[in-house]
Amino acid sequence: MKNILCTLILLAAISAQAADKKPVKVFILAGQSNMEGKGKVDPLLNHQIHAPETKEFFAHFHKDGKYIEREDVWINFLNRRGRLTVGFGSPGRIGPELEFGHVVGDHYEEPVLIIKTAWGGKSIGRDFRPPSSGLPPKEELDEAVNNMVNRDYNNLVRNAMNKAKKENPKVTRKDIEAQLKVTKEMILKEKGAAFRKQVIDSQGHFYRLMMEEIAVNLKELKQRFPDYDGRGYELAGFVWFQGWNDMYGPFPPQYAKNMENLIRDVRKDLKVPNLPVVIGLMGQNGFKEAQGNMAIVKAAQASMNDVADFKGNVKAIPTDIYWDKAANEAFPNWRKNFEQWQKLGSDFPYHYLGSTITFTRIGRAFGKTMIELRKDK
Repeated sequence: MKNILCTLILLAAISAQAADKKPVKVFILAGQSNMEGKGKVDPLLNHQIHAPETKEFFAHFHKDGKYIEREDVWINFLNRRGRLTVGFGSPGRIGPELEFGHVVGDHYEEPVLIIKTAWGGKSIGRDFRPPSSGLPPKEELDEAVNNMVNRDYNNLVRNAMNKAKKENPKVTRKDIEAQLKVTKEMILKEKGAAFRKQVIDSQGHFYRLMMEEIAVNLKELKQRFPDYDGRGYELAGFVWFQGWNDMYGPFPPQYAKNMENLIRDVRKDLKVPNLPVVIGLMGQNGFKEAQGNMAIVKAAQASMNDVADFKGNVKAIPTDIYWDKAANEAFPNWRKNFEQWQKLGSDFPYHYLGSTITFTRIGRAFGKTMIELRKDK
């Protein structure tokens, strides 16, 4: 009896201790390819952690010749998960998640979980389209269907032309179309209904995937993250870094409304009415002024700072100010000086030159802005 009583007291003490622990802070990082992250680990980061001009900047990423794995910061990026370290960007790369995790991990005593839901080449106008935006106008849906019809027709012409050129190198597209027994009208009649269903189903597909990813991670916390001790979790913030694919088609003038709807819908679906939201403005313009549709999308993103009920809980911040000067100067001649380029950058301007310095600076800005919005210590 005495042993049973001691056991019950011990269990009660453990339960009380767990109840006293602060819940895991959960941050969601979402967007397209730059949220995935395009800064190469090898050879770029592996060089920069030792190079005299950059080693201090990256000193907190490694120790005793190895990259640090943070026991207090966990991350899930689609089918990859574990303790935060390098390599949770696109395969073999880093993105904003690494420095963001270090900043918030250093700030909070309790563990941090980052759920990253990012897919390259996705728009908010279609792929991440929030539920509140509804379906696009009929004219846009019709245009999308017609584009699919044109795609199939052009593929037929191209295949027939490649085959015919083996016998007659001088054959023209006009010749092929005259012989082709299939017209665009026939394709539309045969496949139009299926194409329209595909177009409709694609609206918001990645918004739904994002919400599914969040739900599964929270449901399977212990299975996915063995360090989790049952203390519970708090949905603590949402970071959005996206915009490139909304520079095309009908999307630029729709961005502001879609962005506002996305914030409201994410908060509604996660049941956190004032969830802090950080938005990274498009910054692929680098040191130059943004022009054309990029300027339109940037302005739409920045306009979230002026939405009345977003004051104090949503903040859009610039990212072009973190552009890497050395990588920018080297990029025009990167092919001629490839060996030197590999020590400075690893991608094209639309991916911030693949600069690990830039992605780290952006991640730091996201983290500091999130802490500022949360107003907690």
